[in-house]
Formats: sequence, C-alpha cells, structure tokens
Amino acid sequence: MKKAEKKTTETQLLDLLKRVLPKATADQKLAGKIYLAVEQELKAKNRSANFEKFCARVPLPDLEPATIEAVQRQFVESFGGADVALKANRKEKSVTVEVSLPDGQQFTRDIRVRPLAEEGSDEQEIVPKFVPFPVCLPGDLELVWFLAKRENMSPEEAGRALTKIEDDFWGSKSGQKLLRDRVERSFPEFIARAPGGMLSEMGLKRHYKTPEPVKQLRPLPKGKKA
Repeated sequence: MKKAEKKTTETQLLDLLKRVLPKATADQKLAGKIYLAVEQELKAKNRSANFEKFCARVPLPDLEPATIEAVQRQFVESFGGADVALKANRKEKSVTVEVSLPDGQQFTRDIRVRPLAEEGSDEQEIVPKFVPFPVCLPGDLELVWFLAKRENMSPEEAGRALTKIEDDFWGSKSGQKLLRDRVERSFPEFIARAPGGMLSEMGLKRHYKTPEPVKQLRPLPKGKKA
C-alpha cells in the first residue's frame, strides 16, 4: 500500500469511527476517548514509519561537524516543531539521532556512516503530485490562501485534514505557548506559523502564508484587439 493511499484509508477509518461510535455506546465521553486513542495510535505509527524511512535514506558520508550540522538541519526541516539532537560516536562510526515532537512523542536511532542513502525496494514508490487547493474564510471569500493537496485527495478530505492539523497545532506545546503569549487562535495565525512538516504529513502543502485577493479581470471593449 502506498503512503498516500494509506493516509486516505486512515482518514476513512476515522470518519467511520466518528459515525459508528455514537451508535455503539450511549456513553459519549467513552466514545470520544476511543476515537482519540485510535487517532493518536494511527498518528504515532505514521510518524514512527516516517522517522525510520528518513533515517534509512539520509546520507552520512563522514562525522565532520559540517556534515552532522547538515544532517541535523534536514531532520529539523522534515519534523517541524521538533527538538532534534545528534551525538557522534567516532569509535562506532555512527550518529545517534534523537527527535522529540511537541506532543511528547520521541524517536531514537543510530545512523552509521555511509556515502549514499540506503537503497530500498527496486519498486519505486509512486507519490501523487500536489495540485492547487485554494481556501478562503466564510467572512471574506475574496481573500484566498493558495495551498496544495495530493491529487488523490478529494477537496472534502483535504478540508478535514486541514481542520485536524489546525486543532493539533493549537493543542501542541508551540500552539499553547502562542496562546499564552496572546496570539489570536485564528486560521491566519495558524497557517502562518504551523510547521510545513505538519501539513506535508497529511498530504497538504503551503504555497503562501498570507492570502491573496482575487483579481477580477476587466473585459476588453468590443471591437478592440488585445
């Protein structure tokens, strides 16, 4: 199963649970706990798999400070909002990577020195391309945020994913700190501050942090050539 297909399947599973659990039990608090537990477990599995794949392909030709700094920068960019620590072990010719996510999840792995990324299966994974996904707020339909979604996601799936990411962001340590600093809990603040990794993990991408007004073209007068 390809990564993008797995994301879609997991989204469908969560939607199914959201519909079925209230029918299966009258205890809505219990239903909410079950849904949250499943959601968190799926998210943890996805992040763990992404971490292992990233460790398997990141190049580590040597243990020079510049190389280790470059590797650390790649982890920081890929796991936005996470604390990343690298410790070189020259005797074992390896680097220990520790990644601590804002929600408390942690990953650790040793990466041995190698000139190139480790090769995986001969079958190349097909990753769906990004396609435009412009969004706007109900109060101002002419201001548009130019986002992108994987082409195999429907607009409805992308919208649900975006809502979930926003909830996760404000619930994270970084989001809670912003709220304590009196930053308004709003979509513009979220989309301007959320790490790119949170979006890409759910099949979304941010093209622009700030909205653009819709440009209304003026028709040419009749009989006048362009």
